Amino acid sequence: MKDASESPASQGRTPRSAKRAADLNCEVLIVGGGMVGLSLAIALAEAGVSVVVVDRENPATATATAFDGRSSAIARGSQQVLATTGVWPGLADHAEAIRDIRVTEGKASGGRASHLFLHFDASDIDGGPLGHIVENRFIRRAGLARAGELANLELLAPMSLAALRRLPTRVEAELDDGRCVYASLAVAADGRGSPLRAAAGIAVGTWDYGQDGIVCTVGHDKPHHGVAHEHFLPSGPFALLPMTDAAAGIHRSSLVWTEKRDLTSSIMALDDAAFGYELMRRFGMTLGALRVMGRRWSYPLSLLHAERYLDRRLVLIGDAAHGIHPIAGQGLNLGLRDVAALAEVLMDARRLGLDIGESTVLERYQRWRRFDNLALIAATDSLNRLFSNNIAPLRLARDLGIAAVDGVPPLKRFFMRHAMGMVGDLPRLIRGETL
Repeated sequence: MKDASESPASQGRTPRSAKRAADLNCEVLIVGGGMVGLSLAIALAEAGVSVVVVDRENPATATATAFDGRSSAIARGSQQVLATTGVWPGLADHAEAIRDIRVTEGKASGGRASHLFLHFDASDIDGGPLGHIVENRFIRRAGLARAGELANLELLAPMSLAALRRLPTRVEAELDDGRCVYASLAVAADGRGSPLRAAAGIAVGTWDYGQDGIVCTVGHDKPHHGVAHEHFLPSGPFALLPMTDAAAGIHRSSLVWTEKRDLTSSIMALDDAAFGYELMRRFGMTLGALRVMGRRWSYPLSLLHAERYLDRRLVLIGDAAHGIHPIAGQGLNLGLRDVAALAEVLMDARRLGLDIGESTVLERYQRWRRFDNLALIAATDSLNRLFSNNIAPLRLARDLGIAAVDGVPPLKRFFMRHAMGMVGDLPRLIRGETL
């Protein structure tokens, strides 16, 4: 895909396809129709903005069970974004409430597991869930269903861009099928490898953790009671997150197992029985016998942050702007906070009659989101470095820190509200208010 912000088109040439009846005019063009991109499209369209979404994935493929196998933690603030924009009713039946989070220091090599743990209980706040665990495929399905209800939202998928011209007063996107889309603003929601970000010359800072995340669904004998478990092991965090029961009342949890990359291939090569044994060796029998349900996946873990979130008539959201370690399960929540902030910024500007693609408008979004994103990047990076080792003095410091936080109720409530996404300068959608 070419980005020609200074091409002959920017000097007044009209693309050949501009006269085609099938060409599209809108206010906002969103490139990338994943969970974050489609959520922004729905939020804007629900508020009356005309939106076109271009996504290269076939929706039938992206919503299939075999697409990526991952589940997401939806913090309470993010749940309110999805509820306010009408997405939540479509996935509520597939969402398992997190009522309790238990964080423990795992077993050292040749040693014993720590008896100290950190316990976050929803009843210590207001009794409502701290968040929910939902399979990504159901989030996508609910988003697609809600998008189909909005007349001013057009999803073009599977579809790719042939070129994007970012002119002083508008953007012109040429599609692979020859049509053009004209808009005031282009939004890059096209993932960590964002072609739009690269074409705009926006640099990124990256760090490879040398770890992979192994994910799958795990069945177990005992009910989880809405408890999310996170064990910190020398190779990285090992989490079992509560999922809804499957057919016939089979209890399930979502596994996120962080492992050193040089061991991943041998672990993935294990048969299901041996893999289940390794799970129980690391986790124990808290939930009874553990067994794999379905396919397993592994993903390389890295950190990514864009040096800026905007360029001429272009703004970045979600993974195109930032990518973090999954240690705190906050990746999608960061993206949905981007959605809430950008939607509010654009709507406020639109009500004032301002050009929503102007840099002065987009800079408010960048100021709003940059500190929050950097703070969580630093926190997750530090946690992973602190816990992903087997150094005795650090283990002692970690145990003492866990015990200290667990013993101070106001501090625990502070951390819980952070995990719920309910601190800081909250956009209206996160507060459960309409745009």
